[in-house]
Amino acid sequence: MIKAIIIDDEKNARQAIKQIVERNFQNIFIAGDADDVKSGVQLISKTSPDLVFLDIKLPDGTGFDILKQAQQTDFSTIFITAYNEHAIKAFKFSALDYLLKPIDIDELKIAIEKVNKTHQVENTKKKLEVFLENINNINKEVKKIVLKTSESIHLINVNNILRCESDGNYTKFYFTDRPSLLVSKNIKEYFEMLKDYQFFRPHQSHIVNINYIKQYQKQDGGFLIMQDDSTVPVSTRKKDELMNIFNSI
Repeated sequence: MIKAIIIDDEKNARQAIKQIVERNFQNIFIAGDADDVKSGVQLISKTSPDLVFLDIKLPDGTGFDILKQAQQTDFSTIFITAYNEHAIKAFKFSALDYLLKPIDIDELKIAIEKVNKTHQVENTKKKLEVFLENINNINKEVKKIVLKTSESIHLINVNNILRCESDGNYTKFYFTDRPSLLVSKNIKEYFEMLKDYQFFRPHQSHIVNINYIKQYQKQDGGFLIMQDDSTVPVSTRKKDELMNIFNSI
């Protein structure tokens, strides 16, 4: 049985989450709810939850204040937010689970099923550090991204990503300053995150950092030579887009 609590200042939101959980997830027990930072910290101490539905904006602070103040943090967290699209990008780069307000039933079910399936508790401290850094740079560029491997969580400077290569449902990241990493998420998802930060997808199986392209060879169908002397194929339908990028530099 997974013990869950809800911390949200909107009564309707708390009731909606509770009803959806009780109707669809028999192995999840709602142990209580709270509506601000102070009562949220007390509730965590009292119930020792496995899962916390945590609103970000609260009357006396934020959900992040709760995580800083709580003595126990070894629980899964699903954040609830009304942040705009730029802040949502910070959530994605930080690998934090989140729901948008107003809460969509299907999205809530998906988030719960993800926790229900793995039932793994991750330390969110590193992820929160990345989120807070990125949200503070919201009018600039996202600085860091969280990459999760089977062994650990890595905090990566986006500018140090050299290229990415698809490996089935996994993505292999290559860097300028560290060994490569194999991450359990497909390349399409990462391109959606990275495409606004000088990254180009020359082929369905590859993403490259434009800043680290050393050369473009037209023979053999066309391929890129990267700073580390690796080669990346360029699909026929991507050649014109690539030329436009070169012309704009």
